[in-house]
Amino acid sequence: MNLIVHHWDTDGIASAALLVRALSLEEFTNMTAQIGEFSFDERIWRALERTERLYVLDFNVPEEVEKVRVPTLFIDHHTQPRIKNPLVEQVNPSLEGEYWPANSLVVSEHFGIWNAWSALGVVGDVGEKAFELEKVKELLGKEGISREEALRLVELIDSNYIAMDREAVEGAVKVLLNHPVRELLEYEPWVKKAEAIREAIEGAVSNAEERNGFAIVHFESPFNIISKVARKLVWELGYSGAIVINEDFHGKAQLYFRISGKEAERINMAEVIERIKALETNAGGKREVLGCVCERDKIEDALKIVEEYLR
Repeated sequence: MNLIVHHWDTDGIASAALLVRALSLEEFTNMTAQIGEFSFDERIWRALERTERLYVLDFNVPEEVEKVRVPTLFIDHHTQPRIKNPLVEQVNPSLEGEYWPANSLVVSEHFGIWNAWSALGVVGDVGEKAFELEKVKELLGKEGISREEALRLVELIDSNYIAMDREAVEGAVKVLLNHPVRELLEYEPWVKKAEAIREAIEGAVSNAEERNGFAIVHFESPFNIISKVARKLVWELGYSGAIVINEDFHGKAQLYFRISGKEAERINMAEVIERIKALETNAGGKREVLGCVCERDKIEDALKIVEEYLR
């Protein structure tokens, strides 16, 4: 069996669809982890017992990949150490000091397959900045997809993980594979989720406080909207960075720290991530973002570390 483990967002889903198309996989199982947690749970480990080949895409779990016992292709773009497990082929431009804005581009480059999914992964990860890339504009143009439609498609695909619907996230890969991209703009299950989520995001953003050019937001919600709230604050409202805390997310706490490109030159996010991990939290990220899920009694300690990096 071919097992694909991918991140739950648009970039992860697009990466999985690209891989399936590139390798012409007729039989495969694709899974995502517990949404918000950067680890393999029992369900994934059980599936691995029946797996002949594993693919890990856009999911920054080097510690887990070190433990796998089947041939594995690990394609990622997040900051991570070099894998020592001899069964693992690791494809990651960050190992050579290169910054790639989305994993979909790494998959496309590796396999030589380019389409609208390649572009949507970028739009999903960097938003409006994606349209500064000629490759993104070219790929969307070939499918007749406008900037607004691309942003809407990402909103619809991401609605599955934001609603904490793991089954729908996994099903989204086959939705992409089986529908022309433009048809997805009217895909009703995603449209309904997106409407409810948009209202929750607007509510959180309206409660932001400002400190030294950074936005700080505290709220409680069952929706996984911390990254969306942070992106809106930094990309649309112009803050230097955003610290977003969901204080009660299905019994746990979430912390998300996003900074602007300019602040990324000043703040060493890899260092922040390691310090947060040292608190025994589930944390990961890349050059401009940190995401953390932890027990509620640890969130204040994690927040204190992040606040040290504000001006």
